[in-house]
Amino acid sequence: MRTEAVEIFSDATNAAVMRHPGRQFPGVLIQGDTLHSMCRRADVVCRGAVKGSEAYDELNDLRNHLWELLTHYKAVLQVHDIPLPFYEA
Repeated sequence: MRTEAVEIFSDATNAAVMRHPGRQFPGVLIQGDTLHSMCRRADVVCRGAVKGSEAYDELNDLRNHLWELLTHYKAVLQVHDIPLPFYEA
């Protein structure tokens, strides 16, 4: 872990906008529990979509990307001995 200054444009709950050093554009910080919720909701939507359709393919790509982000988030927290902010069944 390292500490660096970031530019914070908004610290709104679940919508913080900040620019990481070395990046041209700001990003949105998504809290881990919110990311987990988005992954679960994407699963529900994909289950209701028609497999093989263009809509399903796009939804599934989105769902997979969200889960990749969550997997990375969980691995980083584990390395730093930080508990998850959500319950996994």
